[in-house]
Amino acid sequence: MSKIRSVIRGVGSYLPEKVMTNDDLASFVDTSDEWIRKRTGISRRHIAAEGELTSDLGYHAAVRALGNAGIDASEVDLIIMATTTPDNTFPATATKLQSKLGLSGCAAFDIQAVCTGFIYALAQADNMLRLGQARTALVVGAEIYSRILDWEDRGTCVLFGDGAGAVVLRAEESNGAEHPRGVLSTTLGADGAYYDMLYVDGGPATTGTAGYVRMQGQDVFRQAVHRMSETVTKVLADQGLGLDDLDWLIPHQANLRIIEQVGRKLGIDRDRVVVTLQEHANTSAATIPLALTHGVERQLFKPGDVLGMTAMGGGFSWGAALIRW
Repeated sequence: MSKIRSVIRGVGSYLPEKVMTNDDLASFVDTSDEWIRKRTGISRRHIAAEGELTSDLGYHAAVRALGNAGIDASEVDLIIMATTTPDNTFPATATKLQSKLGLSGCAAFDIQAVCTGFIYALAQADNMLRLGQARTALVVGAEIYSRILDWEDRGTCVLFGDGAGAVVLRAEESNGAEHPRGVLSTTLGADGAYYDMLYVDGGPATTGTAGYVRMQGQDVFRQAVHRMSETVTKVLADQGLGLDDLDWLIPHQANLRIIEQVGRKLGIDRDRVVVTLQEHANTSAATIPLALTHGVERQLFKPGDVLGMTAMGGGFSWGAALIRW
């Protein structure tokens, strides 16, 4: 029986030109390269240039994803932007991206689920494609965290960076294939009881300012390991699969110790886990498409491979997606 699947046809990423190393940070923050590497695995992060906007980062990633897919922008009829750092409070940054791509008329909106944003956006796009509400979706995760960091707080400023990643999804018939390509399963969750453990201390309705990132690191660590492991197991179980069926794990790139702990908890070999945070730090909604693009560019994934993506972020929000390559 034929079934509609959302198939990833192209990927792309973009990191701003300016690089800030751990040594650069240590010149004005009470920290060191050794301290940061040991606790996070991060070596450097990219910082958006003055005047460079989230929509600019998203645009570069989107153009590369469309080029990788061999699909013209005119074929896109759905744009979903996952971001915590929009160009403006409103309208949606996705509409700015739409305009930069020379498009009009198609649905374009933002999703704000912090570090889980890309998974939320992917799940939304998958649902809309399978329902026939669109045929070609552009899903983008883009962030400029450097503008919401307290650069005197070494507990947060060492962790984050700026960047963007994008995927092009197309609705395709499975044509009765035994193991069809595309998104197999997604799961999403949240618990507002943890709101104050990872948040920004500002906003239009509170301070009227953007505010800065605040975090209770140990609580975030524990919940991230638990939720990311749990959601991967769930999306596999939803398809009648087990951990042995998972070829690659693509986790949110927040902290190397979290990633390693999730891998150990799931019993997944280190060489089957895609890790890129050493090069760009935590770029929130952009980390998973950045890591996915990294894997594609290095030809890590073979046709038929099963990929598990998972994340947890402020809210707390969490989610996972299972994809057959």
